[in-house]
Amino acid sequence: MEFNPDQHPPAANLIGERVRWVRERLQLTQDQLAGRLAKYGVQLDYVKIGQVEKGKRRVIDKELVAFAKALGVSVTWLLSGDESHL
Repeated sequence: MEFNPDQHPPAANLIGERVRWVRERLQLTQDQLAGRLAKYGVQLDYVKIGQVEKGKRRVIDKELVAFAKALGVSVTWLLSGDESHL
């Protein structure tokens, strides 16, 4: 496998861009999202949420479910982007 400096490394998660998109549509800050996640037993600060949104941090299943609940979307949509599951 050849190294290509123009190629970005693959994202560490599938949901980052969609989390950011929904968070911005809801006009939530990353701190406000952190507060919502805490209600579902997930403790992530704004730095970690930023890492998720940028695809630099992996998301475990418990966090995935909490993101979906906190943002009012389905887990399926977060993973696939399929609007029929929004």
